[in-house]
Amino acid sequence: MSPRGVAIPGLRERLFDAAERIVARDGASALTSRAITGEAGCAKGVLHTHFGGVDAFVAELVLDRFARTATEAAKLPARAGQDTVADNLVGVALSLLNSLDPGVVGLAMASHATSRAIREALAAGAPGFTAIQGALTDYLDAELRLGRLTDGADTAAMALALVGTVHHLLMTGWAGMPDPREQTERLVALLVSR
Repeated sequence: MSPRGVAIPGLRERLFDAAERIVARDGASALTSRAITGEAGCAKGVLHTHFGGVDAFVAELVLDRFARTATEAAKLPARAGQDTVADNLVGVALSLLNSLDPGVVGLAMASHATSRAIREALAAGAPGFTAIQGALTDYLDAELRLGRLTDGADTAAMALALVGTVHHLLMTGWAGMPDPREQTERLVALLVSR
C-alpha cells in the first residue's frame, strides 16, 4: 500500500484493472469503492479523491475502454488490402465486444449519474461508437477503392450496421444469450458477401 500523499504510478489503470477483476470474479454487485481500492492495493479513499465516487469511476472506465477500441479502429484504414475484409471487421468488432465485462456495462446503464456522464462525454467528443463507425467507414471506403468490396457498396451503412449491432450486443450481453462473437461473425459475412 502506498503512503498517503505519494503519487502512485499508473493509478488509473491499476484501479480500472482491479474493478474488472472484481466484476469478472464476484459480479457487478461486489464493485464498491473499498473493494476496488483493496484489490488494487491502494488506500481506501484514493478512488473518491481521484474520481469523486464509484459512479464517476465506472463512467471513466467505460469511456477509457471505448477510447482504446476507437484507437484500434483508427488504425484500420491503413490495413486496407491486408488480410480479408471480414477478418479486419471482425477484429475491431470483437475488440469492442471484449472491451468491457457485461457486468460493468450493466452498472453503467443502471446508474443514471454514470450513464449521463458517459453520454455527455461522448456528446462532447470523447472517442466512442461514432469514432469507431467513422474509422470503419474510412476503412471500407479504402477497401472499395481497392476493389475488395462490391461496386456501389454503401460503406457508411455497413459501418453503422456493424457498430449498431455490436453496441446492442455489448449493452444486452448476459449469461444464457447466444455467443456475441458468432453473431458478429455472421453479420460481417453478410455485410461483405459479394
